Amino acid sequence: MLRLIGLVVSIGIADSLNPSTIAPALYLSTGEGARHSLIEFTTGVFVVYFLGGAIIALGPGQLLLSLIPHPGPHVRYLLEVVAGVAMLAGAAFLWGYRDRLARRDLPEVNPGGKSSAVLGATITAVELPTAFPYFAAIAAIVGSGLDPVRQLVLLVMFNICFVLPLLAIIATLTFAGADAERMIASVRARLEANWPEILAVLALLAGLFVTVLGATGLASVGHGHFGTLARRVRSFLHP
Repeated sequence: MLRLIGLVVSIGIADSLNPSTIAPALYLSTGEGARHSLIEFTTGVFVVYFLGGAIIALGPGQLLLSLIPHPGPHVRYLLEVVAGVAMLAGAAFLWGYRDRLARRDLPEVNPGGKSSAVLGATITAVELPTAFPYFAAIAAIVGSGLDPVRQLVLLVMFNICFVLPLLAIIATLTFAGADAERMIASVRARLEANWPEILAVLALLAGLFVTVLGATGLASVGHGHFGTLARRVRSFLHP
């Protein structure tokens, strides 16, 4: 369970720097009733992302799990490797196209009379089909063979990590006082200029951690010096 928590938290934090959610949040944070609007927006993002993941995990995921009711360690470790490689591939893409991506403006927000909660839910629903890091985490969670309740707990953890930047903006509005608007404007400027690099580094770190975790798991079942080394590395990563 602790191994999966580390995996889910790593991917969730790496996936949290999402311009599609952060940019609207930064926009809403400067308007009238900013804190209330941002809380509604964050709630909409969290609920839709969590429900989408839960439907996948408890629907198609459980159907696949019924075909392999007791996945062995090899299957679980292999899913960890797949999740890690997916993150590394995403990091490589972001880094390779960082200059082109940085020249794009962050998404503009046009609520069109919608409440902030509906806006957050709508943006998240549109983004969900391309949420590949989330799918990688869901695959690892379903492949763990844990009962549905603990799988849902892991999904809640992932989504808390996913909305951490939004919670940080809410905290800034709550505690920074008169300096809040200046601090948020500074964050937006830095995000506009550097978000591909920041996200690529986060994805790289998370991908390396998850890949090594799965690879050492696969190697640890072996014998000899390599298996011993893999078990020591895995014990260090997952005491």
